[in-house]
Amino acid sequence: MAKKKLTYSGSGVNTKEGDRFVSLIKPFVQATQGKNIPKSYGGFSGAYLLPDKRSYLVGATDGVGTKLKIAFATGRADTIGVDLVAMCVNDVLTSGAKPLFFLDYIATARLDANKMAEIIKGVARGCTDAGCALLGGETAEMPGFYKKDEFDLAGFAVGIVDKDRYGKQSKAVAGDEIIALPSSGIHSNGYSLVRKALLQKGKLSLKSKPRGLSRTLADELLEPTKIYTRPVLKAFESFDIHCLSHITGGGLLGNIPRSLPEKYVAVLEKSSWEIPAIFELIKESANMSDDDMFGVFNCGIGMTLCVNPADSGALVKKLRQTGCEGAHIVGRVKKRTGKNKPAIVIA
Repeated sequence: MAKKKLTYSGSGVNTKEGDRFVSLIKPFVQATQGKNIPKSYGGFSGAYLLPDKRSYLVGATDGVGTKLKIAFATGRADTIGVDLVAMCVNDVLTSGAKPLFFLDYIATARLDANKMAEIIKGVARGCTDAGCALLGGETAEMPGFYKKDEFDLAGFAVGIVDKDRYGKQSKAVAGDEIIALPSSGIHSNGYSLVRKALLQKGKLSLKSKPRGLSRTLADELLEPTKIYTRPVLKAFESFDIHCLSHITGGGLLGNIPRSLPEKYVAVLEKSSWEIPAIFELIKESANMSDDDMFGVFNCGIGMTLCVNPADSGALVKKLRQTGCEGAHIVGRVKKRTGKNKPAIVIA
């Protein structure tokens, strides 16, 4: 009997309804925006032109998703604050902006000062890694709204970028090489599917050490999302970066095309990078194909940059020197042969 394949929608995440929601609210959002708001080119963050007309403030907001369920199950709250900062700051970085400050929001059924302090300690650690200030936050105690000892997190990051730099990150052309910055693991998306595949279907214990992993499943699943501030900003100082993508919800297939002009396609060589063991474990347990995985997870690539091939070798060297030791070339930008053709190919 064939193994049943798990899907993201089958795990309770309706991405089609999410897309429909975005299309429904678009006119309401646009009606609030004046001449200081540039046209969004990648959708990872928003920007506001400052009165001096020389710089943009860039903002992004995000959460940690159902990765929190792993934190609840283990009683650990020391790493999810880092995830919260990373998810927001990495989106800000795609515009070339330097993170300035961060704000957090915590909602919980019952205020546990020690646990909340542990979360904020992680947020502060993330802000330190990102080079930004933790400006403030809000903690809401909401009895009866959440399950006992459960909570939710949201974060807001703001950065600044020169007007001359902003908007240049959607200038990829045919022939550009695509450089991958390695992820630290699953990061902070796809956990509804991860939990269903590994904990429910696979019946794995968070305390176990599954085949291929060098640590417990809990440690693997709670590994904080990598923050790319230092290598990305150093790259901008010396190179003409044509586009950046932060690989989050929607995986490689959904995020790399977001920063590419429509007439181009990203072609990645599957053999050019090693997919970490945790993704192979998920793939096997969920009975998913490679394309299924690429459409949900980062599969070992947390961010991609496009650059002129004349600069790619030097850029890889710079990235490795500034915190991304595994940075390497994984593909190339090519001309798209038709609108109905895919915007990304991984072969």
